Amino acid sequence: MDDGSGLIDVGRFRAASCAGQSRRSFLRVGATLPLLGGLTQSAVGAPTGRAKSVLFVWLWGAPSHVDLCDPKPDAPIEFRGPFAPIATRTLGMQFSEILPRLAARSDRFSVIRSHVTSEPGHPDAGTVGMTGFKERPEPVQPSFGSIVGKHRGHRGNLPPYVMVGQGIPRDVVRIVEGYGGGKFGKAWDPFQISCSDAVEVNIPSLHLIDGITPNRITDRRTLLNQVDSSVKRFEVASEAEWNRVYQRAVNLLTTSEARQAFDLTAEQTKTRQAYGHTSFGQSCLLARRLVEAEVPFVQVNWSQYVESITPNCDFGWDTHIYNFELLQDTHGPIFDRAFSALLDDLDDRGLLDSTLVVAMGEFGRTPRINGRAARDHWPRCYFSMWAGGGVQPGRCIGESDKLAEDPVTSPITPLMVGTTIAELAGIDTQARAEMNVLEGGATIHELL
Repeated sequence: MDDGSGLIDVGRFRAASCAGQSRRSFLRVGATLPLLGGLTQSAVGAPTGRAKSVLFVWLWGAPSHVDLCDPKPDAPIEFRGPFAPIATRTLGMQFSEILPRLAARSDRFSVIRSHVTSEPGHPDAGTVGMTGFKERPEPVQPSFGSIVGKHRGHRGNLPPYVMVGQGIPRDVVRIVEGYGGGKFGKAWDPFQISCSDAVEVNIPSLHLIDGITPNRITDRRTLLNQVDSSVKRFEVASEAEWNRVYQRAVNLLTTSEARQAFDLTAEQTKTRQAYGHTSFGQSCLLARRLVEAEVPFVQVNWSQYVESITPNCDFGWDTHIYNFELLQDTHGPIFDRAFSALLDDLDDRGLLDSTLVVAMGEFGRTPRINGRAARDHWPRCYFSMWAGGGVQPGRCIGESDKLAEDPVTSPITPLMVGTTIAELAGIDTQARAEMNVLEGGATIHELL
């Protein structure tokens, strides 16, 4: 829709659903156990880092670094693409013209331009991007969200790790194996929530109970009656296990704390409009509410599927065709608006300093434009954005070569991303060793 800023109508799309500074309804039992498993608080203890919460924005499908945050206006035409560079508030750093709002706010966040990953395919790179390690050899390592969630443990009735999106990230073939608890077990998988462009919040773990939504839970008796009528539909491993699942669900959905966190209708119309009437925009708004409710780790997925225009998918960033059209008409404006609004909203509410915000995908896209006038997979160089939670803002970290093919500064890996998130969330070297996670990881010291 047009909000007066000149943005085009993108409501029909479901996705709506510098020089470097350094040279160096319930699911079946077991499916939603991070919320419903009757777990106690982690023995590791309370957070000691700057970030009370982590908000991880997963740009699934791999956005083009060249067309967003690392333009190369002097490169040959077969590399640079059609978008003009624009100045940002960060000295020496330019963005593409399709990110004007973020360019005007670059003093609030820092950009890394020198990421590399080991995997060229989406699910494999997704696991590396969320865990720091490959899927094989097994066991799959826990995701960054599961690490933070287990370290903080359950407090009150809200889960420690929430994933906001249409479903577990995947391509048309399979899911990303590293999205959840991995070797920690299913108990530390994320609690999943989806959000539509019409601010309808959907909790998949309630699908087996007809008519139940967060906004319709008004009293314990109503919920108990509807759950009791549905018990026979479950395959339960044991009565004790069912009781734990049952009690966690009842506690969550009959507390004002939980209902308020999920209730987007409580937001002012002006605020909802600022994020944009898209599923991604409203998901970012829901994430801010969860951060406000002190959920330790919230992951917002741009889409469930990586594919950008494949039937039955939801407009991911995998732009093998129509890259420039999609970035100009949908993906760029949606991300620019929603992520800018998120940073503004967190800052205005005094939450940005205590919330670590990270936005990135699993890899970049080919600097050389392909034969279909688009861009393919590129694991050798990509970008991320970091704000709040102890990060120094207004920095451009790392530098790619003149064609954006490879870093000319020290490469920054997904393991470094996870280690930095953990450190800022209060999981120091000793705590990581005790949890047996992120082995060999180093922090991105240029951010700190």
